[in-house]
Amino acid sequence: MGPGDAVDGRVFHVKLPGHDAMARRADETVVPTRVMLPRRVVAGPARQVGKRLLMALLVLTATVLIVWLDRGGYNDTADGKVDLLDAIYYATVSLSTTGYGDIAPFSDGARLINVVLVTPLRVLFLIILVGTTLEVLTERTREDFRLKRWRSNLRDHTVVVGFGTKGRSAILTLCTTGLRKDQIVVVDPASKVIEAANAEGFTGVLGDATRSDVLLRAELQKARQIIIATQRDDTAVLVALTARQLNRGAKIVAAVREEENAPLLRQSGADAVITSASAAGRLLGLSVLSPSAGTVMEDLIQQGSGLDLVERPVIKAEVGKNVRETADLVVSVLRGHRLLGYDDPAASPLQLTDRVITIVRKSPSSTTVPNNLMPPRP
Repeated sequence: MGPGDAVDGRVFHVKLPGHDAMARRADETVVPTRVMLPRRVVAGPARQVGKRLLMALLVLTATVLIVWLDRGGYNDTADGKVDLLDAIYYATVSLSTTGYGDIAPFSDGARLINVVLVTPLRVLFLIILVGTTLEVLTERTREDFRLKRWRSNLRDHTVVVGFGTKGRSAILTLCTTGLRKDQIVVVDPASKVIEAANAEGFTGVLGDATRSDVLLRAELQKARQIIIATQRDDTAVLVALTARQLNRGAKIVAAVREEENAPLLRQSGADAVITSASAAGRLLGLSVLSPSAGTVMEDLIQQGSGLDLVERPVIKAEVGKNVRETADLVVSVLRGHRLLGYDDPAASPLQLTDRVITIVRKSPSSTTVPNNLMPPRP
């Protein structure tokens, strides 16, 4: 789908960024899709096998050289002489088997060299071949087992599309509210970005998030919430459309660069849309008018310390009270699908099924939110 294409009878117009270097990242190329669990991988199986084969070739070459230099101490039952081809044949047969006896050392020096050098090289050669096979099979089996166990245990998790500045900040906020790292899956088309996510303890899916098979690898159909933090607005629209098609009940939050694209994201299935450029601009303007107010707003959006915005259910002791009579500073009341301001007459009295958005004081040591205070799954 491109700008101006029709979907379900509606024409979508996406404003594309201009010559924005960040929006046109060179590393956003089509790459093979795969799931990368948070584990430091030393080398791939193909590279391990190639390395072991090179070591085996070096051992074989060393054995041929030893036999060739001491060829006078060997006897060939065919013609009595040992040439270079005979040395290669003897070394190959001796390293891979116990030998056929057609070429054998007869001098004391040749037999001593066989005991001291050739026999250890034979053992090393077998260790390399057998060890390579066992290691590759074991590594692949262990990786497949980990992947299957991860898929079976993963549910109600958070999928973050894009691990740039916005994606990282969103994940940091989620972690400060008590979300575990194993409940976060990062999707990004850049292998270096996924490796960085793995290094920080997050599972990564390498691939284009506009494709449904990539999102299915992230188990998006079982996700509780989805964060779309791509560099381009048109990409965000495609991801939102695909994600909503795969998961009708998940909460989708998306970021856009241009404010005029926000309604398009909502039509595409996003529950909440954040305009990053406009939000930063408003914060800058507020800081100019009142630096203190700007500091307070910045403190509110930084979770884990100072003043925090928290959504929680109404407790029994607060039922029937006015919003101003609660212990916390209530700024909004969520009643069903209606968001009521603290000064709305309909917000009071509070009901047991309400959820309130409050401003609370958080200390750096108190960064987790109990599970009963986490927003419920739609």
